[in-house]
Amino acid sequence: MKTTVGAFDLTLLMVRILLGVVIGAHGGQKLFGWFGGYGFDGSIEYFINVIGLPYVLGLLIILAESLGMVALMFGLFSRVMAGSMIVIMTGALITVHGQFGFFMDWFGTQGGEGIEFDLLVIALSLVVVFNGGGVYSLDHFLNSILRSHRRKGNVSEAAL
Repeated sequence: MKTTVGAFDLTLLMVRILLGVVIGAHGGQKLFGWFGGYGFDGSIEYFINVIGLPYVLGLLIILAESLGMVALMFGLFSRVMAGSMIVIMTGALITVHGQFGFFMDWFGTQGGEGIEFDLLVIALSLVVVFNGGGVYSLDHFLNSILRSHRRKGNVSEAAL
């Protein structure tokens, strides 16, 4: 079965939106306290006092999971935003979730969430890191404008 370029780019769009919505909801919990989250102060306190991260890293995690996921949904800095999710979820896997095994704690018997969610986020993020945001992204739009200006001589090679 041959996959057309249009289907591939639609797939990248769906992956970006799915990651953005799911991780963005977690970011909303951390930044605003939405969906039963602890909000900014509670999340920063958790990162600093429980996990032992510096304030700046906690702040970057919160911003990446909230504002960064809005950027990812629109396809702005797609590879960077998806790459940040790989780093964040690998950190969550190592520091928090790994001790609870593979499965999420569906029945409240493990004492914490396992690594299955982390692995799915990492896998979907790798798709975007390797392929970019696709045709239906601001990255593609801005890159095409830049190429157009470069062809017209409006942007020097040194500026790139």
